[in-house]
Amino acid sequence: MCAHATPCPAADSDLRDLAAIVSSHPEQGWNLLCNGVVLFDDDGELLPDGRVVAEHRSWRALATSVA
Repeated sequence: MCAHATPCPAADSDLRDLAAIVSSHPEQGWNLLCNGVVLFDDDGELLPDGRVVAEHRSWRALATSVA
């Protein structure tokens, strides 16, 4: 699906949320990425095949690792 010179990570990759944003909807809390993933503001994801990926980066986990 990606036509960039350096292809974006595939939807099934662990790095899928690093793909380029092709449609941004901050007023609704989501972005459509080049690989077909819908990335929500709470860090949840909807994959092109309909699978849901729950929030996977918690601010609490980040704060705990920094402290």
